[in-house]
Amino acid sequence: MNFKKISPWLDALAILAWGILLLKYWITGKLSILIHPNYFGLTVAGGISLMIIGGLKTWELLKVDRANKQSRTSSNKKSARSTEVEHITLFPPSIGSTLMLSVALIGLAVTPRTFTSQTALERGLTESLPITRLQPQEFRNTTKPERRSLIEWVRLLNFNPEPDTYRGQKVKVQGFVIHPPNVAEQYMWIGRFIITCCAADAYPIGLPVKLAIGQSRTAFAPDSWLEIEGETIVEELQGKRKLIIQASSLRSIPEPKNPYDY
Repeated sequence: MNFKKISPWLDALAILAWGILLLKYWITGKLSILIHPNYFGLTVAGGISLMIIGGLKTWELLKVDRANKQSRTSSNKKSARSTEVEHITLFPPSIGSTLMLSVALIGLAVTPRTFTSQTALERGLTESLPITRLQPQEFRNTTKPERRSLIEWVRLLNFNPEPDTYRGQKVKVQGFVIHPPNVAEQYMWIGRFIITCCAADAYPIGLPVKLAIGQSRTAFAPDSWLEIEGETIVEELQGKRKLIIQASSLRSIPEPKNPYDY
C-alpha cells in the first residue's frame, strides 16, 4: 500500500470529519453536555474553519490527482527515484490521521450522554465546591430560600458550613437522583454536575434528602430527575452533621436540555 499517496487524503478527511462533528453537536444541541456555553462560539467557529480547510485541501488534492493523470509518462521514473530515498519508520506516516479520522467517525456514530449518578459517586459526591469555584468575597446571599438552586445552596454551605444557620428554611431544587451506598433507604441525594470548561472537569455536587416516613428511595430510580420541595433540617448522616432536605413533595421532571450548573 502506498501510504504517501493515501496520507494526504486521510489528512483532508480527518479535518473535514472533525468540522462536521463539531457542527453536528451544535445543531443537535449536544454541545451543551460537552462544554461550557461560554465556549460555544469558539467551537462553532472552529468547526466551520475545519470544514473550510478540509474542503480546500480536498480540492487541492483533486487538482493534483487530475494533473498526475495527465503526466503518466514520467510516473515510473518518479516512483523509482522516491523508492531510493524512502526512509523506514516504525509507524506508517498516515497513522495519526487514521486515528483522528476514526475518533471523529465514532463521534458521528455515537450520541454523547450526560453523566450518571454512578459517575457522581465515583468522582466524589459532596456538598463542597472545588477550590477554583470558591469566591466568598463576591458572594451575596440575596435569593429567597425557596428560589435557590442546588448550587446556590452549596455555595451557602461553602461560605458558612454550619448547618444550623439554615435550619427550617424552605427548599425547592431540581436535580437527578443518587443512591449512595451505606445510607438508610429513607435517604437519597439530589445532585447536579457543575462545569467550568468541558465535561472532563465536571464536578458533582448535591444535598441529602430525607423522605417521609413509609417512603423508600427505591421508588425513585437513580438518574431520574426530580423537583423537590420541603424544608431544611439538621441530622447526623454518615458520621457528620449535615444540612438535609426534608421532602414534602417530589415531582418527576424531564432531564433538562442542559443538565449542568455553573
